[in-house]
Amino acid sequence: MTSTSGANPIFQVDADSIGWITFDDPKRKLNVLSEDVMRDLAEALNQAHAAEREGLIQALVIQSGKIRSFIAGADVHEITKLKDPLEAEQKIQLGQAIYGELESLSVPTIAAIHGTCLGGGTEIALACQHRVLSDSKTTKIGLPEVTLGILPALGGTTRLPRLVGLQASLELLLTGKQIDSRKAQTIGFAQEIFPEALFGRMVRDFALDAVELQPRTSRRKKKFLSRILDDTLLGRKIVLSMARKRVTTQTGGHFPAPLRILDILDKHLGGSISHSLAAEARLGAELIVSSVSKNLLHVFHTREAARKGNGADAKETDSSTVHVLGVLGAGIMGGGISQLAAYNGVRVYMKDIHHKAITSGLHHAQALFHKATQRKKLSRRQASQLMELIDGGLEYYGISSAHVIIEAVAEQMDVKKLVLRETEEFVRDDCIITTNTSSLSVDKLSEALSQPDRFCGMHFFNPVHRMPLVEIVRGRDSSEETIASVYAFALQLGKVPVVVDNGPGFLVNRVLGPYLNEAGFLLEDGASIQQIDTAAREFGMPVGPLRLIDEIGFDISSHAGASLHKAFGERLNPSLALVALSGTDRLGKKGGQGFYQYERGGKNNPDESIYGELQIPVPAEPQKFSDQEVRARLVLQMINESAHALQDGIVQRADQVDLALIMGTGFPPFRGGLLRFADTLHPRSILYHIRKLEEVYGTRFTPAPLLIDLADRDRTFYQAFGA
Repeated sequence: MTSTSGANPIFQVDADSIGWITFDDPKRKLNVLSEDVMRDLAEALNQAHAAEREGLIQALVIQSGKIRSFIAGADVHEITKLKDPLEAEQKIQLGQAIYGELESLSVPTIAAIHGTCLGGGTEIALACQHRVLSDSKTTKIGLPEVTLGILPALGGTTRLPRLVGLQASLELLLTGKQIDSRKAQTIGFAQEIFPEALFGRMVRDFALDAVELQPRTSRRKKKFLSRILDDTLLGRKIVLSMARKRVTTQTGGHFPAPLRILDILDKHLGGSISHSLAAEARLGAELIVSSVSKNLLHVFHTREAARKGNGADAKETDSSTVHVLGVLGAGIMGGGISQLAAYNGVRVYMKDIHHKAITSGLHHAQALFHKATQRKKLSRRQASQLMELIDGGLEYYGISSAHVIIEAVAEQMDVKKLVLRETEEFVRDDCIITTNTSSLSVDKLSEALSQPDRFCGMHFFNPVHRMPLVEIVRGRDSSEETIASVYAFALQLGKVPVVVDNGPGFLVNRVLGPYLNEAGFLLEDGASIQQIDTAAREFGMPVGPLRLIDEIGFDISSHAGASLHKAFGERLNPSLALVALSGTDRLGKKGGQGFYQYERGGKNNPDESIYGELQIPVPAEPQKFSDQEVRARLVLQMINESAHALQDGIVQRADQVDLALIMGTGFPPFRGGLLRFADTLHPRSILYHIRKLEEVYGTRFTPAPLLIDLADRDRTFYQAFGA
């Protein structure tokens, strides 16, 4: 018995009376649960039920025909299109009913998982009686719905905690994190793990024996306290209450999905599965059509487009895989870049002019690998093997075989030019040279090279191992092949690349500069450190602007501000408060003194002695400004500068601005990005409020000509600068 030709998945029965439902979408690299696929799954399950009634099958296996993936989840494009909560709820209920048909089979059902198993794929596995996994490194289990502002609504929220226990399930449900086979077996999701090379044969043997097996998990016996917390009403209440507090603290209440998950578990975990599924459908539908989910889905699509490349950035090149990297400069950035490259299997040679610097760079890389082992990202053996990929020295010969060079020496034009000129003499003719400069002109740096077409900017953000963005800076002579190759290398390193044109501050620092500068003006005008930063955090920024200046360092912040002032003149006159601080002994967090206290665990407390150094009165209650006024001044500066950057051609599209700021500054993704948020206000409204601020504060709030044009033409940023 076989499903209809062309269907995906298909149902087949083999000579051993094992039924097989196989997902293998011929049009996609990964199996995705679209409406068509769900319809075919329903038909395959109907055939499985018929075969069961006729005694033709003794077990049913769900498997994938793909080499490295099981099922990657639902079709995100179809979710994005849903706008009616009633329609969304009906579609969820239909999916639940299909999975219910799988669960209702009386023969043993087995999910044979090799490769990526996410979202709806994990929920299919949960509807089976047994789950067996391959030991492949590609096998990952996860429920990432919460990262898209939704919840696992095809039974994941209901079935997972009943299978693995409440505490273990929350780790997956509330974070969207993925776990490997061993972890899946430890928590009780996987019943068996089979070697990848023998997976197919061992799945068959398991299916033949499954009739004699009872559905079970391999959960280790829990300790007494864990049993109390997982298996009693009071214990579950405690766990859920603690989880709610943690989620609220981490998200500021801006992300409703994890809270709705906790609502379902609080009301239904000890009760009826059908009632829990109904709550999944109802609350899941509400989340799907919410603005937060639509914004997070927008960010997902934008990031995926960047990962796949778009336009000229996606051009295929013969040099798309880099095996050897040269890093010039063994400071914090050089060491961080070297560690990142080695982590991704690239051999690295760090070049510096001092042995002490090389030693320091190697120690920094080693420390980052040590942190990765502490976070269970790597074993000690893996970390040691990867660290061996990094070498360093004082001579240029070490970079002679490099495919790419990243210059990360001192931020001084003459020094960088000298290093670049010397480097070009020792590298291969086809080697691409890049600069990690954050503030110097890529075009001026290229003047030191005889092959400027093989040169561009590759601006990493600090800390390198955590910040996902890389700005790829196109110089006037950079070839398309060079940009495409560096773009591909950034992807190879697991980064999110955005191509920008050369210009002061490039994109992120240019937009961030007026935002930080305005925080200084707010301080001068009588707003407190705490109010300024709290207002920004309540908007959704990960840290406030003054805390961010502490993190960046007063010296670096001052240098960047001076560069922007020199480039753009009066509208970026630096705040006198920030200028004054650059002349003090305070360096920010790295020096132990900034806007906040960093000694004796006081990092969350503003250092009020700073007001005296600035000769500013300590702000008194009541507040001089409302939180809304503080937020308006900060955010409108970013929007206005983004309009200038678009007008200057630093980037071509609004979504590039949004992706860069989300990945480079932590701009709140639940707002969809800076310009997507601006479009919800509309340029007409933004122009009105900026002009009001211009009347009070002068030229730094003079609206960008582009903003005036958009308002006059009644167009949004995305209408004018869409893909």
